[in-house]
Amino acid sequence: MLRVATIASIVDQHAEDAAFLWLRRRREIDGPILDETDIGRIDQRLEANVEGLMAAGKAGWEAAQARFTDYAEPGELFVLGTLALRWGNATLIEVAVDAAAGLGDDGLSSLSAAIARTPRENLRPLVAKWLGTRDASKQCLGLSALWHHRVDPGPCLHDLANHSDAGVRSRAVRLAGALRRRDLLPAALAGLDGEMPKKRLSAAVAACLLGETRSAHPVIDRIVLTEPGLAEAAIEIRLLTTATKAGKGWLQKHLEQPALRGAATGAVGLFGDRAVMPWLIEKMREPELLVAAGAALRDLFEIDFGDTDLFVTDPAVLGKDFAHLDDSSTPVAERVEAWWNEGRGGRDHRPFRSMRQLRLGALRTALATPDMPLADWRGTRRFPAWM
Repeated sequence: MLRVATIASIVDQHAEDAAFLWLRRRREIDGPILDETDIGRIDQRLEANVEGLMAAGKAGWEAAQARFTDYAEPGELFVLGTLALRWGNATLIEVAVDAAAGLGDDGLSSLSAAIARTPRENLRPLVAKWLGTRDASKQCLGLSALWHHRVDPGPCLHDLANHSDAGVRSRAVRLAGALRRRDLLPAALAGLDGEMPKKRLSAAVAACLLGETRSAHPVIDRIVLTEPGLAEAAIEIRLLTTATKAGKGWLQKHLEQPALRGAATGAVGLFGDRAVMPWLIEKMREPELLVAAGAALRDLFEIDFGDTDLFVTDPAVLGKDFAHLDDSSTPVAERVEAWWNEGRGGRDHRPFRSMRQLRLGALRTALATPDMPLADWRGTRRFPAWM
């Protein structure tokens, strides 16, 4: 890493913009609004700022460090981690790993994202070192690298899936599910009894990918009823692993429960049955269900609703009953109804699959094909930012 002539304000701007763009990417990467091309444009801009910092050499690292000192947040840590890993500098990597410790799970998540953007050849010696250490946080980073690049580490995954640290176990079991390592099904089933609800849900997903839905479903059902923050994700995997007729009956029971109406309404689109549209439009007239109904609508159609006028960014325009909503994109029931009645879903829309639809597609394919690894749905099509 060399010190080269730079303009400090430009280098500082690169550090700020890289953190901001990654945060935006993280918010949208599995969401229902952007597709792989949209994410690709964010990636192009993000990469340009990272390259600007790398070209600045030591000044780029110092700018990233200074920003993290002022704002010890996930975005700033991501920038630190990305630079350190791209340069392959062991000292800088340790600085980034130590910085992550102060942010807990958010810190590991940020470095995991940096790892995802690092070429395999840079990671190969690091992963072997991380997995061989007794430091649980570094073992988690090693497993993150294997997850992002879908690499099977062989027999050592058994030891990691039975590790004494819950975080290591959870990541190892998640990887086992994605790689369809049925020899590790016992570890996934053991994870169903974990202390943390989020880790129990992760183990349940892995068990489903390994073909053991019978054991996973009761755990998922309990999470739906007792963990509001995880209800949407739990309902999703429950419906994806349940036959359509049985799934509709299961969801109907949860639609009748006041505490679950929102999460259950948002999942209606997973069935792909557009006969539900008249019912869904009526739910859009209810403030407490408007956002969920909009999410279900996006699941039902492979359409870029940004090319239509069916959604608004300011819920207040829908009336005072909706003004308290803080969602950035909400459907307008009257417009959706007219659009639906005119052509049963509209006409002349360009093909579009949101990142959420790509993720659901990858899960459906894996669940239907027992020996196929879970595909990485997060690949993007990169275009210059001005296109």
